[in-house]
Amino acid sequence: MSKRMVWVNDLRGSLALISKVFLGWDRFKVKSRLGCFRPKRIRLTNVLLLIFGSMNLAACQAQSEMLGTPISGYNHTSSNINRFTVNGGGGPNIGPHQGGLSSQTCCTTLPRTWTPGLKAVVEWESDPAPRAAIKRDKYGQIESDAYTRHAANYTHHKEIVDVPKYGEKFCAIQVHFLPCDKVRVSTTCYTPEHPDYPDHAYFNAKESAKCPTF
Repeated sequence: MSKRMVWVNDLRGSLALISKVFLGWDRFKVKSRLGCFRPKRIRLTNVLLLIFGSMNLAACQAQSEMLGTPISGYNHTSSNINRFTVNGGGGPNIGPHQGGLSSQTCCTTLPRTWTPGLKAVVEWESDPAPRAAIKRDKYGQIESDAYTRHAANYTHHKEIVDVPKYGEKFCAIQVHFLPCDKVRVSTTCYTPEHPDYPDHAYFNAKESAKCPTF
């Protein structure tokens, strides 16, 4: 037998073994000369569809455990809230003593089902002097150096806060920025005008030498 025929036979044997192990083919018909073989009909595409289908199902189940929710904010201070995030999801810029549903943005995530001890991470940047005059050039544009000096007074904060209980009906997560660089979150679907709104105390907080306790 020539070296070429020995190599061909070895190749055929190797292909048959690999196919049996990885593709589940258990019977082959190989021609006497180099040609194609016909495996039993167990298709690789069916196996791949089964694998990827299982992966997608698991991913959908994992995603369904989290709930996407809009973010709104209430600023109860004389500072400007330049930006903030809740669990990494971005919130809007809120001027002094402003906010509400008009400041709502999308989105952050919370577990679909509330559990005791649930926390949220709130990070924010404040401008303590939002009405300070910043020098402008002859074209009315803020000068870069002047803005840099102003921005040097920005303060950055991070607080881990409790998330109040919520049920199947969930509207948005509301962030209340309070005096003394305190922050609280709310999950109520009521607006501040409603008599059952649970967070009226935040609107009564005053900036003073004594920090409020909530």
